[in-house]
Amino acid sequence: MASRYNVLFLCTGNSARSIIAEALLNHLGRGRFKAYSAGRFPVGEVNPLALDVLRRNGLRTEGLRSKSWSEFSELEAPELHFVFTVCDRAAEEVCPVWPGQPIRAHWGIADPAAVRTSDVDRIRAFSRAFQELNARISIFVNLRLEALDNFSLQRELDRIGTFDVTPAE
Repeated sequence: MASRYNVLFLCTGNSARSIIAEALLNHLGRGRFKAYSAGRFPVGEVNPLALDVLRRNGLRTEGLRSKSWSEFSELEAPELHFVFTVCDRAAEEVCPVWPGQPIRAHWGIADPAAVRTSDVDRIRAFSRAFQELNARISIFVNLRLEALDNFSLQRELDRIGTFDVTPAE
């Protein structure tokens, strides 16, 4: 396997969950991973509450942007080792063929941007998404990737996506 793994997080709008996942993996991966995020229909801006939850948790937000997944299917795109969908709609969509045939898994997270009630509820939803992604990504970065064959690795990644990591209220 590679000395550094390129990981793409996908979500339809690329404004919240995939952005949070990108920042988390770049932080938790400590140079072992390079994370990216993209969406099929990017909204064109990062949700301010996603940036807020990242900053509140001490993560960098510089350079984060909402972008199309087509950027990662071009010839000059980085070779991807893993592609994770983090929202249900992205999991059901037909994704491009990624160069290098990365390992794919679905790690569905409820959309915090869909919460339209009070500001407190919206902030709580973004915090919950952050905690769920943090838990899953923490498990991922601690896998001994070089010791797993592709079948075992796929099984582990799928299992991570099914963990109930909903934080206590």
